[in-house]
Amino acid sequence: MGLVKRNDQSPPRTGMEVFMMLPEGTLAELINDTVFMSPAPDFLHQTISLELAVQISNHSKKNNLGVCVTAPMDVFFDGKNVLQPDLLFIATDNLGIIKDGKIKGSPDLIVEILSPGNKRHDTEKKKAIYEKFGVKEYFIVDPETKEIITWYLTKEKYVKQPGVKAKLKSKLLRKTFSF
Repeated sequence: MGLVKRNDQSPPRTGMEVFMMLPEGTLAELINDTVFMSPAPDFLHQTISLELAVQISNHSKKNNLGVCVTAPMDVFFDGKNVLQPDLLFIATDNLGIIKDGKIKGSPDLIVEILSPGNKRHDTEKKKAIYEKFGVKEYFIVDPETKEIITWYLTKEKYVKQPGVKAKLKSKLLRKTFSF
């Protein structure tokens, strides 16, 4: 098996170079310079994602708070970390992280919805990156149990909050969203 070459250039040497060669729409993330790929999410996952996205988007538009975006959307944290959160929110005063149609910096709020086989990926690997890069609120939704793990950033560290089934309570958006 040979390496794929880029326009007669040398083979890719970094995870970012490999990541940037992937076709648009590929469900892939770069975590600590390693590319991770995943299949499309299942129906329940997408139903919850849509329900939360509609509520958050409508609330943020009505109150001029910012914008809500759903996956797939690459978020470039640095040269070794590009993630595709299921749902993200960028506050109005942080919209400057959108550059040339890409998100280059930390969204204010991220929601990840667990899929079979990705629990550790979302609860450990991605959580560590979101914390490191200052995502203010991080929510992990288990679609089977409807449990929500809530993390608020306090003094550059995540503090876990008591979970409530099927209710996402955002301090940032000053609202609780249900599904």
